[in-house]
Amino acid sequence: MKKILLAVTCAAAFAGVPSFAVAQTTAPAAAAVSPQANAAVKELLDAMEVRKMMAASFTEMEKAMPQMMRAQISAVINADPRLDADQKKEALAKTEQMLPAMTQALGRVFRDPALIEEMMTEIAPLYSQNYSVAELKELTAFYRTALGKKMLALTPRLTAESMALGQKVVTPRLQGLMQDFMQSTQGK
Repeated sequence: MKKILLAVTCAAAFAGVPSFAVAQTTAPAAAAVSPQANAAVKELLDAMEVRKMMAASFTEMEKAMPQMMRAQISAVINADPRLDADQKKEALAKTEQMLPAMTQALGRVFRDPALIEEMMTEIAPLYSQNYSVAELKELTAFYRTALGKKMLALTPRLTAESMALGQKVVTPRLQGLMQDFMQSTQGK
């Protein structure tokens, strides 16, 4: 049961991480970046208010996580053919008992100021690897416009709402897939 909860908790946590937080894990090793590119990236990230956006996104994720974790853990428990109805009921009750502590632990991670600074350090090379200095300056100019600022202001809420919608759409499909997989592995 603990392994199931840990795996699902990790999956739930990373399923909700905004794209700017996940993208850095898939980037190639950072090459040497010119001082001009570094300056342009810093200016862009400042114009995008990335620190503020990350903090707001983490706040929204923290609000959404209990429901997301509950849904994913419940789906795994309910799809487990090895558990009878009483065992599932007991596992779901344990989940409800553990959920506040898991939520608090995730909250501490999301509110750690060092997290944002570390992510900023990791994210910056992505921009210089994918945009020229001229493009970085164009993007900076856009984010300083009224439309760019509106986009930045709406991003955390839209990200949270998109995650909730994604959860709503994906969870039933995953439950069906998990049930099919469990049945096929048992030769039914």
